Amino acid sequence: MEPILADRAFLQANRLGAEFLAQQVTCIRRDNQYQIVQLSDGKEITCHVCLIATGVAYRKVDIPGADEFTGSGVYYGAALAEAKSCADEIVYIVGGANSAGQAAMYFSRYAGQVHMLVRADSLNKSMSKYLIDQIKATPNIKVETCTEITSMSGNGHLECLTVRTPNGEERRQVTSVFIFIGAAPKTDWLPKDIAVDNKGFILAGPTSKPRLPNRGLSIATPTCSRPAFLASLLPATFASTP
Repeated sequence: MEPILADRAFLQANRLGAEFLAQQVTCIRRDNQYQIVQLSDGKEITCHVCLIATGVAYRKVDIPGADEFTGSGVYYGAALAEAKSCADEIVYIVGGANSAGQAAMYFSRYAGQVHMLVRADSLNKSMSKYLIDQIKATPNIKVETCTEITSMSGNGHLECLTVRTPNGEERRQVTSVFIFIGAAPKTDWLPKDIAVDNKGFILAGPTSKPRLPNRGLSIATPTCSRPAFLASLLPATFASTP
Protein backbone atom coordinates (compact mmCIF):
# COMPACT_ATOMS: atom_id res chain seq x y z
CA MET A 1 0.00 0.00 0.00
CA GLU A 2 2.78 2.47 0.91
CA PRO A 3 4.64 2.19 -2.47
CA ILE A 4 1.36 2.78 -4.34
CA LEU A 5 0.60 5.86 -2.22
CA ALA A 6 4.14 7.19 -2.79
CA ASP A 7 3.83 6.68 -6.55
CA ARG A 8 0.53 8.54 -6.65
CA ALA A 9 1.95 11.40 -4.57
CA PHE A 10 4.89 11.65 -6.95
CA LEU A 11 2.62 11.76 -10.03
CA GLN A 12 0.36 14.39 -8.49
CA ALA A 13 3.27 16.62 -7.43
CA ASN A 14 4.83 16.20 -10.87
CA ARG A 15 1.60 17.33 -12.56
CA LEU A 16 1.57 20.40 -10.30
CA GLY A 17 5.03 21.37 -11.50
CA ALA A 18 7.30 20.09 -8.74
CA GLU A 19 10.88 19.25 -9.64
CA PHE A 20 12.27 16.03 -8.12
CA LEU A 21 15.95 15.45 -7.43
CA ALA A 22 17.20 11.99 -6.43
CA GLN A 23 19.91 13.35 -4.17
CA GLN A 24 21.00 13.11 -0.56
CA VAL A 25 21.00 16.35 1.41
CA THR A 26 24.31 16.73 3.23
CA CYS A 27 24.00 20.17 4.81
CA ILE A 28 21.75 23.19 5.25
CA ARG A 29 23.10 26.64 6.02
CA ARG A 30 21.61 30.10 6.19
CA ASP A 31 22.66 33.30 4.44
CA ASN A 32 20.56 36.24 5.60
CA GLN A 33 16.94 35.40 4.65
CA TYR A 34 17.90 32.45 2.44
CA GLN A 35 18.25 28.74 3.18
CA ILE A 36 21.02 27.06 1.18
CA VAL A 37 20.66 23.31 0.75
CA GLN A 38 23.76 21.38 -0.26
CA LEU A 39 23.34 18.09 -2.15
CA SER A 40 25.61 15.06 -2.23
CA ASP A 41 26.85 15.88 -5.75
CA GLY A 42 28.12 19.27 -4.53
CA LYS A 43 25.32 21.35 -6.05
CA GLU A 44 23.45 23.89 -3.95
CA ILE A 45 19.83 25.07 -4.01
CA THR A 46 18.78 28.40 -2.55
CA CYS A 47 15.27 28.93 -1.18
CA HIS A 48 13.33 31.17 1.17
CA VAL A 49 11.73 28.28 3.06
CA CYS A 50 13.04 24.75 3.66
CA LEU A 51 10.61 22.02 4.74
CA ILE A 52 12.35 19.09 6.41
CA ALA A 53 10.53 15.73 6.27
CA THR A 54 13.13 13.17 7.29
CA GLY A 55 10.85 11.22 9.59
CA VAL A 56 11.67 9.65 12.95
CA ALA A 57 13.40 6.57 14.28
CA TYR A 58 11.31 4.53 16.73
CA ARG A 59 12.90 3.95 20.11
CA LYS A 60 13.55 0.25 20.55
CA VAL A 61 13.20 -1.92 23.62
CA ASP A 62 16.27 -3.57 25.10
CA ILE A 63 14.71 -6.97 25.72
CA PRO A 64 16.19 -10.41 24.94
CA GLY A 65 14.54 -11.65 21.73
CA ALA A 66 13.15 -8.28 20.62
CA ASP A 67 15.63 -7.79 17.78
CA GLU A 68 15.22 -11.38 16.62
CA PHE A 69 11.45 -11.09 16.25
CA THR A 70 11.23 -7.53 14.91
CA GLY A 71 8.96 -7.85 11.89
CA SER A 72 7.96 -11.37 12.96
CA GLY A 73 5.62 -10.61 15.82
CA VAL A 74 7.32 -7.51 17.24
CA TYR A 75 6.40 -4.23 15.56
CA TYR A 76 7.23 -0.58 16.16
CA GLY A 77 4.19 1.52 15.41
CA ALA A 78 1.10 0.07 13.78
CA ALA A 79 -0.52 0.48 10.38
CA LEU A 80 -4.22 0.04 9.65
CA ALA A 81 -3.57 -3.17 7.74
CA GLU A 82 -1.71 -4.65 10.74
CA ALA A 83 -4.68 -4.04 13.03
CA LYS A 84 -7.06 -5.78 10.62
CA SER A 85 -4.69 -8.75 10.35
CA CYS A 86 -5.00 -9.26 14.14
CA ALA A 87 -8.71 -10.03 14.03
CA ASP A 88 -9.84 -12.00 17.11
CA GLU A 89 -6.23 -12.33 18.38
CA ILE A 90 -4.78 -11.32 21.75
CA VAL A 91 -2.64 -8.25 21.07
CA TYR A 92 -0.07 -6.70 23.40
CA ILE A 93 0.81 -3.00 23.30
CA VAL A 94 3.84 -1.65 25.16
CA GLY A 95 3.62 1.99 26.19
CA GLY A 96 1.50 4.38 28.21
CA ALA A 97 1.40 7.63 26.22
CA ASN A 98 -1.16 8.90 23.72
CA SER A 99 0.20 6.97 20.75
CA ALA A 100 -0.17 3.70 22.69
CA GLY A 101 -3.68 4.65 23.79
CA GLN A 102 -4.77 5.54 20.27
CA ALA A 103 -3.35 2.26 18.98
CA ALA A 104 -5.17 0.31 21.69
CA MET A 105 -8.45 1.92 20.74
CA TYR A 106 -7.95 1.08 17.08
CA PHE A 107 -6.82 -2.50 17.72
CA SER A 108 -9.83 -3.03 20.00
CA ARG A 109 -12.08 -2.87 16.92
CA TYR A 110 -10.53 -6.05 15.53
CA ALA A 111 -8.61 -7.94 18.23
CA GLY A 112 -10.32 -10.23 20.69
CA GLN A 113 -8.31 -8.77 23.61
CA VAL A 114 -5.84 -5.88 23.86
CA HIS A 115 -3.35 -5.82 26.73
CA MET A 116 -1.58 -2.54 27.45
CA LEU A 117 1.66 -3.09 29.38
CA VAL A 118 2.64 0.08 31.27
CA ARG A 119 5.69 0.40 33.51
CA ALA A 120 4.20 3.32 35.47
CA ASP A 121 1.57 2.87 38.16
CA SER A 122 -1.11 4.68 36.11
CA LEU A 123 -1.80 6.39 32.79
CA ASN A 124 -2.66 9.74 34.34
CA LYS A 125 0.73 11.43 33.88
CA SER A 126 1.40 10.27 30.32
CA MET A 127 -1.98 10.08 28.55
CA SER A 128 -4.77 12.53 27.79
CA LYS A 129 -7.89 12.13 29.92
CA TYR A 130 -10.21 11.64 26.96
CA LEU A 131 -8.15 8.61 25.88
CA ILE A 132 -8.06 7.20 29.40
CA ASP A 133 -11.85 7.50 29.57
CA GLN A 134 -12.26 5.79 26.19
CA ILE A 135 -9.98 2.94 27.22
CA LYS A 136 -11.87 2.44 30.50
CA ALA A 137 -15.11 2.24 28.53
CA THR A 138 -13.77 -0.37 26.09
CA PRO A 139 -14.34 -3.85 27.54
CA ASN A 140 -11.71 -5.72 25.50
CA ILE A 141 -8.81 -3.44 26.54
CA LYS A 142 -6.96 -4.42 29.70
CA VAL A 143 -4.43 -1.99 31.18
CA GLU A 144 -1.69 -3.66 33.22
CA THR A 145 0.32 -1.13 35.22
CA CYS A 146 3.72 -1.73 36.88
CA THR A 147 4.22 -4.41 34.24
CA GLU A 148 6.93 -4.95 31.62
CA ILE A 149 8.24 -7.60 29.26
CA THR A 150 11.53 -9.20 30.29
CA SER A 151 12.08 -11.61 27.38
CA MET A 152 10.59 -12.90 24.14
CA SER A 153 10.85 -16.32 22.54
CA GLY A 154 9.60 -18.33 19.59
CA ASN A 155 10.59 -20.46 16.62
CA GLY A 156 10.97 -18.09 13.67
CA HIS A 157 8.04 -16.01 14.91
CA LEU A 158 7.16 -14.55 18.31
CA GLU A 159 5.29 -17.14 20.37
CA CYS A 160 5.83 -16.35 24.06
CA LEU A 161 6.46 -13.42 26.40
CA THR A 162 7.92 -13.42 29.88
CA VAL A 163 6.22 -10.59 31.74
CA ARG A 164 7.14 -9.11 35.13
CA THR A 165 3.99 -8.09 37.01
CA PRO A 166 3.40 -6.86 40.58
CA ASN A 167 2.63 -10.51 41.41
CA GLY A 168 5.80 -11.95 39.88
CA GLU A 169 6.87 -13.25 36.47
CA GLU A 170 4.44 -14.90 34.06
CA ARG A 171 4.82 -16.63 30.69
CA ARG A 172 2.15 -15.78 28.13
CA GLN A 173 1.39 -17.09 24.65
CA VAL A 174 1.27 -14.30 22.07
CA THR A 175 1.57 -13.68 18.34
CA SER A 176 1.83 -9.86 18.11
CA VAL A 177 3.42 -7.13 20.24
CA PHE A 178 3.34 -3.49 19.19
CA ILE A 179 5.84 -1.09 20.76
CA PHE A 180 4.90 2.56 21.38
CA ILE A 181 7.64 4.06 23.54
CA GLY A 182 8.33 7.16 21.50
CA ALA A 183 10.47 8.13 18.56
CA ALA A 184 13.50 10.33 17.94
CA PRO A 185 13.62 12.77 14.99
CA LYS A 186 16.38 12.35 12.41
CA THR A 187 17.84 15.80 12.97
CA ASP A 188 21.30 15.07 14.39
CA TRP A 189 22.85 15.99 11.01
CA LEU A 190 21.59 19.60 11.13
CA PRO A 191 23.98 22.51 11.83
CA LYS A 192 24.41 23.53 15.45
CA ASP A 193 22.83 26.95 14.86
CA ILE A 194 19.46 25.44 14.02
CA ALA A 195 17.39 25.47 17.21
CA VAL A 196 15.90 22.18 18.40
CA ASP A 197 14.14 21.21 21.61
CA ASN A 198 15.51 18.77 24.19
CA LYS A 199 14.16 15.85 22.15
CA GLY A 200 15.70 16.97 18.87
CA PHE A 201 12.57 18.36 17.19
CA ILE A 202 13.09 21.53 15.17
CA LEU A 203 11.67 24.69 16.72
CA ALA A 204 9.95 26.14 13.69
CA GLY A 205 6.71 27.38 12.22
CA PRO A 206 5.23 29.91 9.75
CA THR A 207 7.92 32.25 8.46
CA SER A 208 5.58 35.20 8.89
CA LYS A 209 6.54 35.19 12.59
CA PRO A 210 10.06 36.67 12.79
CA ARG A 211 10.49 35.79 16.47
CA LEU A 212 10.72 32.08 15.69
CA PRO A 213 14.23 30.72 16.32
CA ASN A 214 14.52 29.15 12.85
CA ARG A 215 12.90 31.62 10.52
CA GLY A 216 12.41 30.02 7.11
CA LEU A 217 13.12 26.49 8.34
CA SER A 218 10.01 24.48 9.14
CA ILE A 219 8.36 21.11 9.31
CA ALA A 220 5.21 22.75 7.95
CA THR A 221 4.48 26.30 6.83
CA PRO A 222 0.70 26.56 6.33
CA THR A 223 0.63 30.35 6.09
CA CYS A 224 3.64 30.74 3.83
CA SER A 225 3.11 31.24 0.08
CA ARG A 226 6.75 31.70 -0.95
CA PRO A 227 8.76 29.01 -2.80
CA ALA A 228 9.81 26.14 -0.55
CA PHE A 229 12.28 23.29 -0.72
CA LEU A 230 11.35 19.84 0.59
CA ALA A 231 14.41 17.75 1.45
CA SER A 232 14.91 14.14 2.46
CA LEU A 233 18.06 12.98 4.23
CA LEU A 234 17.86 9.37 3.08
CA PRO A 235 20.07 8.31 0.16
CA ALA A 236 18.41 7.90 -3.24
CA THR A 237 15.17 9.50 -2.10
CA PHE A 238 13.42 12.40 -3.74
CA ALA A 239 13.80 16.06 -2.90
CA SER A 240 11.42 18.50 -4.50
CA THR A 241 11.46 22.19 -5.28
CA PRO A 242 7.94 23.44 -6.03
